[in-house]
Amino acid sequence: MLTTDNAIANSGTFALGHRTVHRMGYGAMQLAGPHVFGPPKDREGAIAVLREAIALGIDHIDTSDFYGPHHTNRMIRDALAPYPTDLTLVTKLGARRDDEGAWLPAMEPQELIDAVQSNCDNLGVERIEIANLRLMFGEGDAGPMPGDVRPLLEPLIALKERGRIGALGISNALPEQVETARSMTEIVCVQNMYNLANRSDDDLIDHLAGEGIAYVPFFPLGGFNSLQSDTLGSVAQGLEATPLQVALAWLLQRSPNILLIPGTSSVEHLRQNVAATNLQLPDEASAALDAIAG
Repeated sequence: MLTTDNAIANSGTFALGHRTVHRMGYGAMQLAGPHVFGPPKDREGAIAVLREAIALGIDHIDTSDFYGPHHTNRMIRDALAPYPTDLTLVTKLGARRDDEGAWLPAMEPQELIDAVQSNCDNLGVERIEIANLRLMFGEGDAGPMPGDVRPLLEPLIALKERGRIGALGISNALPEQVETARSMTEIVCVQNMYNLANRSDDDLIDHLAGEGIAYVPFFPLGGFNSLQSDTLGSVAQGLEATPLQVALAWLLQRSPNILLIPGTSSVEHLRQNVAATNLQLPDEASAALDAIAG
């Protein structure tokens, strides 16, 4: 049985811009209502998850004001403010929700400026420590798509120069968009979908690792087919762990610049996720997992 003993420390640390964080963090997306829209069914339970994350030693929380919208950031403020000095809050800009909960682009300069203010207001902070520009090119959010990031970054760079943003990252981005962004300003993290079964960013991760830039994967179990899920389940059973724990342990092993932000609205699931940092994958398990992407 995996435990949380020394788990956060065992995950190691990596630079996240001007901060250093443990590699196991927490993603607050699931704290909102169904489909990340509206208030949670159990607000006190959501607040308990946030407080347990801090108690376990997590010092990196990923959020956004379009979760809810607004509900998740307000819960973070109510649960954790005044914030621990070692806590790094990372938010995302570039999307909005309509009255039905659809995800829509919000990448016009004034929309991005307003989003920074909204995040500050609802989190109860004077500035955003790290803001990820979430690219929403194309219809809805179909994954990374071509598009010019330069006019989107310009107002954010101006806010960074004024001290309203501490550092910038980019999310849902193609490698060429990452490089364009890096030619304009320091980019401290890239947040894309990546997991055992979806490894199109392999080269990007290795390149960023060489540059000392964090890579933050989301959807650690997203997009698996039934055969891939069966393989993962079999490995997990042999290690007396859950499939998600194995998937998280594999990501930690994949590259030292990977920072994890698994989300949950359950204290028990949070503890299970954190305990994954104590899981050592033997060579035969790693080989079986590596073959999933093939």
